[in-house]
Amino acid sequence: MRNLPKIDTLIIKIGSSILTDVDGEVNLKFINKLSEVISRIKKDVNNVVIVSSGAVACGFKTLGFIKKPKEIIDKQACAAVGQSKLIQCYENAFLKFGINVGQVLITKDDFSNRRRYLNARYTIRRLLEFGVIPIINENDSVVIDELKYYETFGDNDNLSALVAGLLSADLLLILSDVEGLYDKNPLQDNSAKLISEVKYFNDDLLNLGGDSVSGVGTGGMRSKLLAAKKALDAGCLVGIISGKNPENIEKFIHNHEVGTFFGLINDRKSKKEHWLAYATISKGEIFVDNGAVHALMSNKSLLPSGIIDITGSFNIGDVVKIVNLEGVEIARGKVRYSASDLKKIKGKKTSQIYDILGYKFADEVIHIDDMVITKGG
Repeated sequence: MRNLPKIDTLIIKIGSSILTDVDGEVNLKFINKLSEVISRIKKDVNNVVIVSSGAVACGFKTLGFIKKPKEIIDKQACAAVGQSKLIQCYENAFLKFGINVGQVLITKDDFSNRRRYLNARYTIRRLLEFGVIPIINENDSVVIDELKYYETFGDNDNLSALVAGLLSADLLLILSDVEGLYDKNPLQDNSAKLISEVKYFNDDLLNLGGDSVSGVGTGGMRSKLLAAKKALDAGCLVGIISGKNPENIEKFIHNHEVGTFFGLINDRKSKKEHWLAYATISKGEIFVDNGAVHALMSNKSLLPSGIIDITGSFNIGDVVKIVNLEGVEIARGKVRYSASDLKKIKGKKTSQIYDILGYKFADEVIHIDDMVITKGG
């Protein structure tokens, strides 16, 4: 038996492969069962949030497509039609149990902008105070990058992890079309065994996830593992379970051995660090020498003397990546000088900044309080 702590805020991520049937239609049987299970869970869990995929999958047949389209503009049209269809299904199912739902559509830019990020938190928390279950999805009908590139959401595994950090959730349950994480690919090897609990995170573990992508959804097991890491960094426990039977959610909450449990939380990031590391959109890159890398790893600020090169176009207050000589991102933070000015003072001493620029905001290009280490140097 597992021994989960008291769960006050639960995030449930539901992918398209779980939410739709083989024909691409909304699986009403699943949603009805899900609402029944959650109505029981809410007796023990105060706050339940659903991060739901399915807008594009729910809309493509309505618009006459035989299968999910590949063109961005077609996906956006499908999402516009499918999102209303999807939320109506949730509303009808939960109202049977006297529970209201609220639709929250978010883009990566909403997370990247600190003010909108905080506004999203306040809105969702207020919904929870009213006993409403927020149904969160990315706003596919108006975005471009989110439907195309993983690092700007790309799939709702990533979004669910960011929501977990946003709300300081206790547990993120990612519903999958398999039982959990296996030591081998269960579709290719009959000897594959389910990993009940994960106690470490490294490249070998990520390799177990492969690059699988389902026919309806955009994320595979690797994206779920990356999401789990992000949620753990926010201090949120994680479970990957089979979503084919919604009762697995209740079983997991009650410490039954279902799915894969991720319970090891090391070096929990603060809310600000988590936002910098995972929610922001970088406006450029600052390349630094080995001396600067060592300084950053020693919890020191970035000074101009360690900067070798700058790429991108950014202004004061924008978030940028700090990259080592091998081109690997090691940190991310908010700059105190623009890209054009940094090109003038790169490699210089702090005492030279005023003479070169005619002004001086600070010695630090990025202060340690506005920075988060994202990878070992």
